Amino acid sequence: MILAGAKGIEPLIEVLETSVIPFNYAPRVYLLYYNRPMISNSIKRIIKISLEEDIGSGDWTTIWLIPEKQTSQARIVAKDKGIIAGLEVAKEIFGPSVKFTELVKDGAKVQKNQTVAVVEGPTRLILSCERTVLNFMQRMSGIASQTYEFVKLTQATKAVILDTRKTMPGLRELDKWAVRLGGAQNHRFGLYDMILVKDNHIQAVGGISKAMQVLTQNNNNKLEVEIEVDNLEQLKEAINAGAKKILLDNFSLENIKKAVNLNNSRAVLEVSGGVTLENVANIAKTGVDYISVGSLTHSVKAMDLSIEIN
Repeated sequence: MILAGAKGIEPLIEVLETSVIPFNYAPRVYLLYYNRPMISNSIKRIIKISLEEDIGSGDWTTIWLIPEKQTSQARIVAKDKGIIAGLEVAKEIFGPSVKFTELVKDGAKVQKNQTVAVVEGPTRLILSCERTVLNFMQRMSGIASQTYEFVKLTQATKAVILDTRKTMPGLRELDKWAVRLGGAQNHRFGLYDMILVKDNHIQAVGGISKAMQVLTQNNNNKLEVEIEVDNLEQLKEAINAGAKKILLDNFSLENIKKAVNLNNSRAVLEVSGGVTLENVANIAKTGVDYISVGSLTHSVKAMDLSIEIN
């Protein structure tokens, strides 16, 4: 990993976006190691598609009701308490013609009815962008808020909360950005940036030991390798085959404890499957290293937000 030096972060962005790393991976790396926001070209494309989908041939309600030169000030208001996310995306959607003043930063805790930003500019532009801004911010804030609840329950342990690839198609970069703002970390971004050997791979190739052998022969890029196991016998096989990172899939709490003892710190252990706010603290206390939670992104409850013209 290249770290930013005295010349700042911009050289790193250039290196990431022009390297052999797949395009979408560059923003993931950036967001993983730096807290500063970044609007990548892929996010800009998503915004463009979203605006085209909503506005189409024209926002005729706004065009016919609002004079072209009219300007207004509006507030973005949180109607729920939680973690705000997506302010940088909102700023990008409104564009340079709108003055966008953040009253809090992405990742901040907000209270119900709190104003999080003020926008000033052409009234038509504000109204035509309103729904697109809210759609992005409500989803991202919902993800960040849900993530924070999981992180809060595991803070007294070494366990790190991770997301999964169970994201909205096309929105993975934004979903995973929101997870980071909620205080958790990102798992692999896609199929290309990490080797995760799941149960179907194991079945198709003929076992864990065979899978490890084949990967040793082919993993020329030295990608991180993780093996998914369904039971304690598979865990033993994975350890004996030299696995350095093992995912315990749908293990009971008692079997997670047995797995930690059996592993004896030989491999990094991740728990996945059936993790909820009710059981995550007990899972974290077993001594596992990571806990991945699909519900952070696949079952998100949007935060209620509104844009109100003053």
